[in-house]
Amino acid sequence: MPRKRRTGHITLVGGGPGPADLLTLRAVRALAAADVVYFDRLGPTEDLAELAPRATFVDVGKTPGHHKVPQEEITARMIDGAKSGLHVVRLKGGDPFVFGRGGEEMAGAVAAGIGVTVVPGISSAISVPGAAGIPVTHRNVSHLFTVVSGHAPLATHEYQHLAGLGGTIVVLMGIGTLPSLVAGLRLAGLANVTPVAVVENGFSHAQRTTIATLGTIVDASSSCRNPAVIVIGDVVNLAGEHGLAVPNFLVDANLQSA
Repeated sequence: MPRKRRTGHITLVGGGPGPADLLTLRAVRALAAADVVYFDRLGPTEDLAELAPRATFVDVGKTPGHHKVPQEEITARMIDGAKSGLHVVRLKGGDPFVFGRGGEEMAGAVAAGIGVTVVPGISSAISVPGAAGIPVTHRNVSHLFTVVSGHAPLATHEYQHLAGLGGTIVVLMGIGTLPSLVAGLRLAGLANVTPVAVVENGFSHAQRTTIATLGTIVDASSSCRNPAVIVIGDVVNLAGEHGLAVPNFLVDANLQSA
């Protein structure tokens, strides 16, 4: 049975891109002290029994188009647990505040008078491209990067902003909206020859990278599936300069002639 505490607490923990050894020490300590863990499908879920040996586990993971537990109910359950004196850990993939709705959960807890601690995690926006040999910034190549949610198509002015800003564009969970993204960026003036990489299943045995151009990536990535990180910009070429020193690269045959 969970251990009751006089004063409950909620800890929002970033689980990083998946492997347990990419958790921070603070995240490991929070999990070890947890009474209940609400976890998503992305993150170190295979190691939860070892990481949180005294906790009850609740799977509230979301998949595209399907939320088994609505966000409002997740927040309410966490608050109820903390009010009953439990140490509640909300374990998310990546970082709680990067498209993780951690801000909403923190606001709900604060409004209910519950103490909240935030433990940052390694965001897939940076780490997964890195696992594929692609730095999101690089001297004399890109001095900025923009992170975009791929769950829904952008507005026209957003495509124009991204195309005109320069640097690197990183899109999380954007396989389903990739055709719209490509069409919007091309209409906004981004060149067809702009390099693009799709990195699937970062840091897993199934990691795979597909490299093409803005003009060819939709066809080249037709078999790609989420979870994936899309990288758009000249930094993608650095993976080639590094000799494609990571496994499972699929380079579009039209890349050099596009």
